[in-house]
Amino acid sequence: MTDEGTSLAAFGYELGVLKRTRRTGWTHAGVRDPESVAEHTMRVAQLAALIAAEEGGDPARASHLALWHDTQETRTGDLPHTIGGYVDKPDPRRITADQTAELPDRSREVVRAAVDEYESGETVEARCARDADKLEMLLQAVEYRDIGVQRVDGWIDSALRGIRTGTARKIAQAAVTLSPLAWRNR
Repeated sequence: MTDEGTSLAAFGYELGVLKRTRRTGWTHAGVRDPESVAEHTMRVAQLAALIAAEEGGDPARASHLALWHDTQETRTGDLPHTIGGYVDKPDPRRITADQTAELPDRSREVVRAAVDEYESGETVEARCARDADKLEMLLQAVEYRDIGVQRVDGWIDSALRGIRTGTARKIAQAAVTLSPLAWRNR
């Protein structure tokens, strides 16, 4: 493909796969129809912006990094942590390089730079996006627990251990004690 419109459209279709790719780890806890990677990514991006605003980072940048953090799952699917020890974690940068090889230069660099920054975790925005990913998992676990799914404590504990920013820690600590419907009472 050499036409820019064609390569961007093809990539757009590939990104659509994320709407149909389910977060598979939740099936281990008995969730019959877990959220999609795209649904997860949306809330991660929103949380990343909020965390960055409170941490003194650039909310738009943190949200941008979060938008690209799981796009590689169009090629791999959502791999649960239980694959550890059996399969090496795929390299997100390598997958992104393959995914974006046909894109116009500027688009290719935007995506690759976002994935690289997120994976490096060195900027405040990357740390906020990474915390948002953990926090979104925690919120989802609490929501599933609230509707009767058992055995989600491991996800909650994992998220709590992985969160680094003060803002995300405060949100997480509040979230584990709040009803997912607390927003209705405000």
